[in-house]
Amino acid sequence: MNQDRQRKLVVSEFLSLDGVMQAPGLPDEDTEGGFKHGGWQQAYFDEQFGDAITRTIASADAMLLGRRTYDIFAGYWPKSKEEMARPLNAMTKYVVSRTRKAVEWQNSVLIKGDVAPEVARLKQESGKNIVVFGSGQLVQTLLGHNLVDQLQVVIHPVILGSGKRLFRDPIDRKNLTLAESRITPKGVLILEYRPAGG
Repeated sequence: MNQDRQRKLVVSEFLSLDGVMQAPGLPDEDTEGGFKHGGWQQAYFDEQFGDAITRTIASADAMLLGRRTYDIFAGYWPKSKEEMARPLNAMTKYVVSRTRKAVEWQNSVLIKGDVAPEVARLKQESGKNIVVFGSGQLVQTLLGHNLVDQLQVVIHPVILGSGKRLFRDPIDRKNLTLAESRITPKGVLILEYRPAGG
């Protein structure tokens, strides 16, 4: 199969300047560890930011989510009237969990076995991209098995000082190439990286 036409796995992460990824959307989204900064992303959302996320979603026909991110999304998007709700609700959701016995959000599929070979198999299927949002622990596994084709890092001009960070577990060195960069009027950096050759 031509590499350029192969289905890609795209990881998209919203981060503070100090690398925190926890609860960007809503105050009560994820309070684990006593996190009190939930909803920190809201002040930085504008049209250019929205367009970038809309393009990422439009490039995909499936999401791959860890259990915690799935629970947050499944509790919000099925009831949402926002424009993004329709494509997110319609696309296939692959959910990685060892504890869940079922997934109720429409078009959701539970992955209970070994993640890496299952994701490698999904990437060989025909279709658009598979996008990962949040799911920090899952992302470590995907990076560790060299399954990530594109890493979109959206860095906000805020230092939170506490919270779950994206790169919190040791992984082998990964060299990346910057494929695209944009800055929004509110100072948000949208950076798109791909694995470097060699």
